[in-house]
Amino acid sequence: MVKVKICGITNLGDARRAVEGGADLLGFNFVRTSPRYITPSKARGIVKKLPAKVSAVGVFQNESEERMLAIAQSVGLDQLQLHGDETPEAVARLRRRMHVIKALRVKKPFRAAQMAAYQRADAILLDAYSWKARGGTGKTFDWQIARQARRAGRRIFLAGGLTPENVGEAIRTARPYAVDVCSGVESRPGKKDAAKMRGLFRAVKSISAR
Repeated sequence: MVKVKICGITNLGDARRAVEGGADLLGFNFVRTSPRYITPSKARGIVKKLPAKVSAVGVFQNESEERMLAIAQSVGLDQLQLHGDETPEAVARLRRRMHVIKALRVKKPFRAAQMAAYQRADAILLDAYSWKARGGTGKTFDWQIARQARRAGRRIFLAGGLTPENVGEAIRTARPYAVDVCSGVESRPGKKDAAKMRGLFRAVKSISAR
């Protein structure tokens, strides 16, 4: 069964609907410039109400290790998701304290070997490249690249422009460990659309059951 991460959670209502639909992970964005930014105190209030089976993931970009760990402890995060220029050494240090997902933007030419530097990361998140933003852009990339990365033995989170309409094809092509969905289930940045989330979960369950 492919796991589902709903990212960019900003309110309790969306979190509850995502969990009811079957989300395995919820992402909370602590990048201040993001339209999906959430304060640590607000995130803490949501995380406290999540069932134990749901993993709370903190999204960061070029943040200091000390602040990430402080926020993780304060909020009750289970994992860190790093979208910046974090070095392999930084990932290795953080991994001694928490589970770490390292995000890489896919820009041609991209080879699975480019992930080798981040061997200490628990998983690699592959997202579409955009010069405008690091994530949440609604852009897709060649999912065959993600399939090749999976064949290299890495746990892959597939992100980038996933929607209820294309997530089935994405899973069939890439065979990822998890799909990471943000803008594809929103009515506007930071606000999830309940009908779109239901459609996404139906599509994922349908393809996973085959």
